[in-house]
Amino acid sequence: MLKPFLLTVFLTTFSWIAFSQSNTYLLVGTYTSGKSEGIYVYNFNSTNGDNSLVSSAKIANPSYLAVSADNKKVYAVTENADSTKFGIGGGISAFSFNNQNGKLTFINQQFSGGIHPCYVTVDHSGKWVFSANYTSGSAALIPVNTDGSLGNVKQVFQDTGSGPNLQRQKSPHVHSAMLSPDDNYLFTPDLGTDKIMIYHFDKRKGILNAANPAFAASEPGSGPRHLDFHPNNQFVYLIEEMTGTVVTFKYQLGKLQKIQRISALPANFTGSIGSADIHVSRDGKFLYCSNRGSSNSITIFKIDSLTGKLTIVGEQSCMGKTPRNFNFDPTGNFLLVANQQSDDIVIFKIDKKTGLLTDTDKRINVPNPVCIKWIK
Repeated sequence: MLKPFLLTVFLTTFSWIAFSQSNTYLLVGTYTSGKSEGIYVYNFNSTNGDNSLVSSAKIANPSYLAVSADNKKVYAVTENADSTKFGIGGGISAFSFNNQNGKLTFINQQFSGGIHPCYVTVDHSGKWVFSANYTSGSAALIPVNTDGSLGNVKQVFQDTGSGPNLQRQKSPHVHSAMLSPDDNYLFTPDLGTDKIMIYHFDKRKGILNAANPAFAASEPGSGPRHLDFHPNNQFVYLIEEMTGTVVTFKYQLGKLQKIQRISALPANFTGSIGSADIHVSRDGKFLYCSNRGSSNSITIFKIDSLTGKLTIVGEQSCMGKTPRNFNFDPTGNFLLVANQQSDDIVIFKIDKKTGLLTDTDKRINVPNPVCIKWIK
């Protein structure tokens, strides 16, 4: 009688361990102008792509999220509406995350330092949050208190200038704020001025200062939007929204040296352009970017391991409309794409040898999804 009992205990324990190792939390930020209520939390199985809704947190337009390094705090922008239509100030909200039940608990909210924050980042120490304010064209530094709550804005950097596209670039539009892997530099692509502003960050004092040089220029009218670092920290990749192009930079100590500019759109493409997000695969072999407009696709590049330069190896329909943020699951087995205007997240399987994507036919139905983050 003892052996069957021990076998049952073993199998139960093994099943629980396997479950805990293969499941992670998926956090989805949305626009709440439709049926969405805010942030949604799902269980995600990294073995087969299965998922289930765990909880949600009501908050206005959390279109971008950031997770602290210890996975205990989540920070969300409050982009009160589509930033191209309204001029309402925004905020950054702090939440605590319960890893046992997958629930978010609101802590507090602070002014983002500008109008329509569209991006938020938290440093590795968890002591500092950075916001990108699209409509006002500014970036801000916000301190984090010991309980995870946000303090008042400490610094605001206001961009100046414009670009040649009078409809989109009459004024600065900071579209993201990303730290270097060592947290020593902050990069803020500005769609309105065609520049990536660069700041040195004093982690001990919590102070940003303009780096030298203070920016890296994009082509006029290109509209720099998001960027990502290669895992080897030697290369940086920028997606330019208005021209659908990717720029490869060689990176060292806050300096960006342009070495390649390549289209992320199909050959002879003549439709509307609106590239959105960009990410390097976890193994550093491939680069992916999302294209909105009339393309509605994910472009796949192979990365030369020595030069960092890109070669297109494939294009994948996003199987929906208006792909915004996308992200790899923690194992790198799946790529999930948030299709804002088709109200779903499409789950693709990644071929790690070729970089190509295969539709798993699995969907997460969520209103107006914009941002995808993970908590393991």
